[in-house]
Amino acid sequence: MMPAVEFAAAFAALAASHQAADYWVQTPGQALEKGLSGWKGRRACLAHVATYTATQAGFLAIAGLVLDVPFSVAAVAAGLAVSAATHYFADRRAPLRCLAARLGKGGFWDSDGGPLLDQAWHWTWLWVAALVIAGVSA
Repeated sequence: MMPAVEFAAAFAALAASHQAADYWVQTPGQALEKGLSGWKGRRACLAHVATYTATQAGFLAIAGLVLDVPFSVAAVAAGLAVSAATHYFADRRAPLRCLAARLGKGGFWDSDGGPLLDQAWHWTWLWVAALVIAGVSA
């Protein structure tokens, strides 16, 4: 199968599953606690990332079956690992806020731009994860 077809199917599945997992699957407790310091925040974020990744895996499996796209299990695992790790990094909040400040975006973050930078981060890494799943070097 052409890598472009695999990429398109993977990216569509990852983008749709991101919305479902971040806004429908995530519990209110996870949403409120995932950015807290200490183990309470880490546990909440890990629980969210676990359900987020499971949702992505489900969407990819359905897309693969319905669209007859033979995703490699190893490539999907690698792509989901990219997505999960980068999602955890962003959703712990402080690391992404620190990165934004280092890149000169601290003022934007502080003036209600944080959610936009957060979503831009997630979508960028979903794109990279889709490349990984398609077997394309980023």
